[in-house]
Amino acid sequence: MPGLRQARRRCTAELSARSHGTLMKYAGNRPYSAPEKAARRLLEHARAFQPIQDGRIYIEQINHPFLFGDRATPAGYSAGLAHAISHGWLELHESGTFVKLTQSGADLFA
Repeated sequence: MPGLRQARRRCTAELSARSHGTLMKYAGNRPYSAPEKAARRLLEHARAFQPIQDGRIYIEQINHPFLFGDRATPAGYSAGLAHAISHGWLELHESGTFVKLTQSGADLFA
């Protein structure tokens, strides 16, 4: 019986967690799973840094705070970056090392 086996596994996991004094944590909401929200957050990170030559911003300066500071997922990062590029808010350099904040991307925060 599959239902009985699943119930038995669940009870065993709960007893194990209680006996060790820890409770199981479940995954919470992922705030940047929507590409629109992720793209806007990436734009906020891009605005926070002083651009170097020709308005370029190193890609690491937006992906590191997004992935590790905001605790977003790599899938959310790539979806947000693709969304921002497709709407013309960011331009990705052909090498993939730099991004450039466009005027339409800057106008979102005006």
